[in-house]
Amino acid sequence: MTLVTTTEERGITTLALDSPDTRNALSAPLVAELADALTACGKDPAVRAVVLTHTGTTFSAGADLKAPPSPYAFVDLLRQILELPKPVVAHVTAGSHTRAGGLGLLGAADIVLAGQGADFALTEVRIGVAPAVVSLTLLPRLDPRAAARHYLTGERFGVPEAVTMGLVTATDDALATVLDALRAGSPQGLREAKRLVTAKVLETFERDAEDLVQRSATLFASAEAREGMTAFLERRDPAWRL
Repeated sequence: MTLVTTTEERGITTLALDSPDTRNALSAPLVAELADALTACGKDPAVRAVVLTHTGTTFSAGADLKAPPSPYAFVDLLRQILELPKPVVAHVTAGSHTRAGGLGLLGAADIVLAGQGADFALTEVRIGVAPAVVSLTLLPRLDPRAAARHYLTGERFGVPEAVTMGLVTATDDALATVLDALRAGSPQGLREAKRLVTAKVLETFERDAEDLVQRSATLFASAEAREGMTAFLERRDPAWRL
């Protein structure tokens, strides 16, 4: 079964996360398939830019609790998006949802466009863990006060706040304009411009990736996380809920 579908139009390759039954949860197979598709885009001289989008009503629900990728595989995927020699535009469609690890993908993208009524949340604290690995791409991008609020509360927030805090670039009515502008850029110019704007984000990988992977593994192996994930799968409140 294909988990990532690929379409092409005038130098733009669109990769759509295509597992709507799991809300595009980041399973080991989906992460591997997306990594392979990105590798192909990076090697293809006909690809000027990549659009990362989704089918269904969820861009991504975050890690697949039943078949999660290894933390190292997810770190490698985030780094691959940042290091891809083509711009990556994430497109969250109108009215859809992005949760937890899905926000890490948005943080790795160069430009993020979101449709009216889309919403976002960093829900890790509600299952007994923390947004550890996604911090590699999010903390360099986000307003610190907004990051603190949403890391700690797990609240949902909409597109206007996502734009203000630095998660989203603009609303998706700019999509056609952005893609036409990317088509006007030279491959070399786009590649080197991207290297400039991703350099500081990539510094966090060199400094913090191993620590955050280990922290994530410790949290997911904890008793609180087991209770939180079980409660989530059983659709009940966890034991700590007041």
